Amino acid sequence: MASGSKKVIYAALVGNALISITKFVAAVFTGSSAMLSEGIHSLVDTGNQFLLLHGLKQAKKPADANFPFGHGKEIYFWSFIVAILIFALGGGISIYEGISHIRHPEPISNPIINYVVLGLALLFEGAAWLFAFREFKQVKGKWGYLEAIQRAKDPSVFVVLFEDSAAMLGLLVAFAGIWLSQTTGILYFDGAASVIIGLILIGTSMWLAYETKSLLIGESAETNVINDIRQTIEVNSLVECVNEVLTMHMGPDFILANISVDFRDSSTAGELESAIAEIDRNIKAAHPQIKRIFIEAEKCSSKPV
Repeated sequence: MASGSKKVIYAALVGNALISITKFVAAVFTGSSAMLSEGIHSLVDTGNQFLLLHGLKQAKKPADANFPFGHGKEIYFWSFIVAILIFALGGGISIYEGISHIRHPEPISNPIINYVVLGLALLFEGAAWLFAFREFKQVKGKWGYLEAIQRAKDPSVFVVLFEDSAAMLGLLVAFAGIWLSQTTGILYFDGAASVIIGLILIGTSMWLAYETKSLLIGESAETNVINDIRQTIEVNSLVECVNEVLTMHMGPDFILANISVDFRDSSTAGELESAIAEIDRNIKAAHPQIKRIFIEAEKCSSKPV
């Protein structure tokens, strides 16, 4: 998964870097507000790819005394920062630039340059989007697309997919704004397109922040994983009942499990040690992403979790 994530991010990084340069050059020569906003959009996206790569690198750092469960949540933190940057830099600056051009509209010179750049950008962004979509489609499994985004534990792929989708929509808005300004002579369309692009970015950032929030603060494993843990424990002959199965994702491929079990009162210390070791081994064999398991002996409660 991490390898696939990096491929998607690198593809988006190269594409956005090239596109941002061409958009800024076009904005300088034509004076288009929408094109300038699109340049800012692509520049922010380029910076975001670096942050995601940094997050993936940090997440691989081994556990130490200060971080005994590793640094897996780094990718969640940096994905959340990406959402904030899209909101603050991409959305905020685009809206400011659009309002400024609405208040003081200027004619667009050499509009053909904008059309050429937008066409190339659509080509590059489309290729990056298709690459990210194919990767996301591979990892989503049997779930629907929205459900897969909600269930995803590695946000790096869907963050890039969100960014590329917003970029494609922004390019269409920029094209419409420039074309309407040119054909109608109403210069406000260019600035209005910039404002709409900003709103698209803000909406994207809010969705990204919402989807990464639960992972950042500590999301549990999937229900089927929790149920399977419970069933694996219950088949042990020394187990009377399973109380709590508390899990938390410490990273995309690291689940921490804390389990409360009621063992038979007649069990010896040696039997308990063997039973706990067997339970630990069987759970990890069935779910390799469960890296750490803590089992505590506790009388059976009336409401198992």
